[in-house]
Amino acid sequence: MTPSRLLAVAAVAATALTGCSGGSSAGQGVQVVASTYPLAYVAERIAGSHAQVSDLTRPGQEPHDLELTVQQTAQVADADVVVYEKGFQPAVDDAVESTGPETVVDAAATAGLEGDNPHFWLDPRKLSRVAGAVEQALAKRDPDHADAYAANLARLRAQLTSLDRAYARGLARCRTTTMVVSHDAYAYLGRYGLTFASISGLSPDAEPSPDHLAELRKLIEERHLTTVFTEPLGSPATADTLAHDAGIGTAVLDPIDGLSDSSADQDYLSLMRRNLAALRKAGDCR
Repeated sequence: MTPSRLLAVAAVAATALTGCSGGSSAGQGVQVVASTYPLAYVAERIAGSHAQVSDLTRPGQEPHDLELTVQQTAQVADADVVVYEKGFQPAVDDAVESTGPETVVDAAATAGLEGDNPHFWLDPRKLSRVAGAVEQALAKRDPDHADAYAANLARLRAQLTSLDRAYARGLARCRTTTMVVSHDAYAYLGRYGLTFASISGLSPDAEPSPDHLAELRKLIEERHLTTVFTEPLGSPATADTLAHDAGIGTAVLDPIDGLSDSSADQDYLSLMRRNLAALRKAGDCR
């Protein structure tokens, strides 16, 4: 038996003994486990009152670095539906592979990723595709509430369409369309005419080289940029230093891969609209 399989078995056994199972049981209804905030948000919106949704990534926790507890592995094993993005969080990939939950929605396969960038939810249209897959999974697992899931999906998709239109209108006429950001999370916003120069790569923990920072300072000067964007969950130190050296300001642009202490009272839609306002200000959009 492999170590990962041993962990899965131990997780289920430990949970059964303590009575803390995250899976379905009498009176609990459908149990949905989502790997990170955007997927949990979609699952909650589709499920409404007919299912319980658990997010494996706690508020304030960096989702890229997620490690699962034994109890969380048991939740994955016992879930009626698991919603995750294969390739984004290796610990979740391992748990899904080793425990074999019955119904799985892989957002990576559904959204239509572009390259190796996992942050598809920053494009509302791609998140809408994933919402459709979640609705189908819930309706298959719980056909008694299929009409409710379909109605919830329709409401969410209407809001995502409105959000997409707000971005298209709000970023149509900007003095500058180049944005300097903390890490390479924002490529999906490129469909609105923006380009992004990132301090770090896909991993927010990667340290940029001095040569790369010098290139960013040159870009800021040549394009007359006014803002370097930081993120709620990552350290702002490098971005703050870059902005200070360039003589410009900073602002927050949220990749919305997880909630932070400062955004715990927000949701996906409000955070996306907050991002739009920040981008419009930085771009001097009319």
